[in-house]
Amino acid sequence: MKDLLTQSHKVVCWITVALTFCLGSCKDDTIETPEQSYDPSRAVEVTDFIPKSGGANEQMVIYGNNFGSDASIVHVSIGGEEATIIGVKNDVLYCLIPRQADEGSIKIQVGEGDNLSAVATLDEKLDYIKRTLVSTLCGEVDEEGEYDVKDGTFDDCGGFFNPSWFTFDPKRPNLLYMAQDGNDGGDVRLLDLEAETVTTPITRAMGNWGRMRSINWTMDGEYMIISNDQGNENGISTSILSRTNYFQDPQILTSYKQCNGAAIHPVNGELYFNSYEKGQFYRFDMETYFDRGLGIKDYEELFKIQDNAWEFNIRIHPSGDYAYIVVINQHYILRTDYNWETKRFTSPFVVCGEARSAAWVDGAGTSARLNNPYQGVFVKNDNYVAQGKEDVYDFYFTERGNHDIRILSPEGRVTTYAGRGSENVNSDAFGYIDGGLRDEARFNRPEALAYDETNKIFYIGDCNNHVIRTIVVD
Repeated sequence: MKDLLTQSHKVVCWITVALTFCLGSCKDDTIETPEQSYDPSRAVEVTDFIPKSGGANEQMVIYGNNFGSDASIVHVSIGGEEATIIGVKNDVLYCLIPRQADEGSIKIQVGEGDNLSAVATLDEKLDYIKRTLVSTLCGEVDEEGEYDVKDGTFDDCGGFFNPSWFTFDPKRPNLLYMAQDGNDGGDVRLLDLEAETVTTPITRAMGNWGRMRSINWTMDGEYMIISNDQGNENGISTSILSRTNYFQDPQILTSYKQCNGAAIHPVNGELYFNSYEKGQFYRFDMETYFDRGLGIKDYEELFKIQDNAWEFNIRIHPSGDYAYIVVINQHYILRTDYNWETKRFTSPFVVCGEARSAAWVDGAGTSARLNNPYQGVFVKNDNYVAQGKEDVYDFYFTERGNHDIRILSPEGRVTTYAGRGSENVNSDAFGYIDGGLRDEARFNRPEALAYDETNKIFYIGDCNNHVIRTIVVD
């Protein structure tokens, strides 16, 4: 993975540390004003450092002697990992603690070629603290914001066009499928997390799709279901593709217009999908479809969630007891409970946010404010398990309007998990900065979200940055 900090963030960090030092953080409260060059005839010394404990991407000041003033010839190793040098001034240098610096030893070497010094070490070690960090997995955009969309390794796959929906292959969990929402370039990409490659196994042309909005799986994992958003009343709302034919055989499953999302019930297997037209919520019996066959219009409308032009997707709880209806363009989330006798979801009610009220406010129920919530995932909370709670899952979801990731608890409380950080850079809520969840990290219209429960990793499709981000404990 790449550890990236924007150039502006680096500059501000340097200014912050330098100002702090000038105001008295130096051990002797003195600064050598004239710049001094590294003297290869003298030993390099390391005498002290602050802070004594810290985690990845945090600033560190290292004291010593004969560092010189040329940062390009100074190499700092912390815990066996190379640190990023911010600045150096002969007897003091400033750097960022690298990731995975668990061992904590501090070593410095200065010079190049024949003038390379011996490694200077310090007996005292950094108490390395593991942090949960936002990082960049793959994707790249140049300084003008231009990018190529291409297959390749994580280091050479270009940027991503609207990475808007993630789903793991249930039979091959190292494969992460991604829908790219859009009429131009909106193909399905495949991230092989083991081989670290990106490919394009499914194109829009294959299924005559307009905008592919979600990807789901039948209970046995043998079929992929893609929802499709296009205006024709007799168009494709969902398509089915078989593993047997390597997902190269799309067939129309249901037909209507403007489908924003679909979901399979995890226990009983029926398909639920929507229409943007009037906010319709439909049920399609997959068991009957496989046993006796059903036509592409053989589905039933269970309810309408509001009125015309409600854009939403459906996420069903792992137990199957209820589903969240994430209303993207109206800024709130509904809950619909499942009737186990009739095998149908019931009329929904508001869980958090308020219709037509876009804002960023953490809080409970309708006191919370959302802005374009998008994809969500259920994540087991070990604290709930220890407490013996009935529902042990939080619901994490992206917000493209607030440029963050929020958490919805089972009781309906919304909190901000990641994003909107780095106030020392500027006042923007959006941007492209890796680092600590709330103090540093920034996104720019995140949409896709997936969670690897085995390895405890979140994957985020950061649309306007055209990259794939991760959240993981260092």
